Amino acid sequence: MSIQPRIDDYWTHRAPAYDSGQRRPERWDDDAAMWSSIWSRALPSTPSRVLDLGTGTGHAALLVAGLGHDVTGVDSSPGMLEIAQEHADRARADGRPAPTFALGDAVDPPFADGSLDAVICRYVTWTLREPVAALSRWRGLLRPGGVLAVVDSTWFTDGLEGSPPEFVDAYGPVLADLPLALASSIEPTVAAIREAGFTDVFVRDLTEVLEADERHGAAPGHRPRMQHLVTARTCPF
Repeated sequence: MSIQPRIDDYWTHRAPAYDSGQRRPERWDDDAAMWSSIWSRALPSTPSRVLDLGTGTGHAALLVAGLGHDVTGVDSSPGMLEIAQEHADRARADGRPAPTFALGDAVDPPFADGSLDAVICRYVTWTLREPVAALSRWRGLLRPGGVLAVVDSTWFTDGLEGSPPEFVDAYGPVLADLPLALASSIEPTVAAIREAGFTDVFVRDLTEVLEADERHGAAPGHRPRMQHLVTARTCPF
């Protein structure tokens, strides 16, 4: 099996546990309010057309739809999308806004150039084999003055030490080929965004997320780390 199908299979297998870790009852209400505020401050006014890349089980897409945006979430893992769709169906049944989800490649999503107001992703940039090429493609999807908002961290400063065996099996063969995965700071991500042609690049340390992780405990298999929100824009003309 080639690397990408192996990785997609890993995330499909991990999807239920991953979703449970994202939605722990003891912190879900606080997390939903916190992340809604983070995305609200980063995104254009509502309603905007927003694409959530590597949406996983829909954490960001669902919250951003709840803010009043028209959101599509794309992921290449069928298992992740199955759970995301279940969350969306429940939201609609309760009369709440919900995103649309689609199976697709986050690196080259099936959208027309200049068709989006914002592209977002959470915990995706570290997975990119060719970050500048992917980010350049995302920039092309945006309208003039469109917004990029990405959240990520330095997850592997100790390599794969302490990672579950299934993760090592999926990512061990490729981790060294992912330029942002082993970074010791967010600066290589920022540099890639600038090189891809974005302007007005700004980094905000998400101290509120770190404090929440220290208070409640990070997701299973992780330790509290500083996460960063990087926002940028396309040329306004």
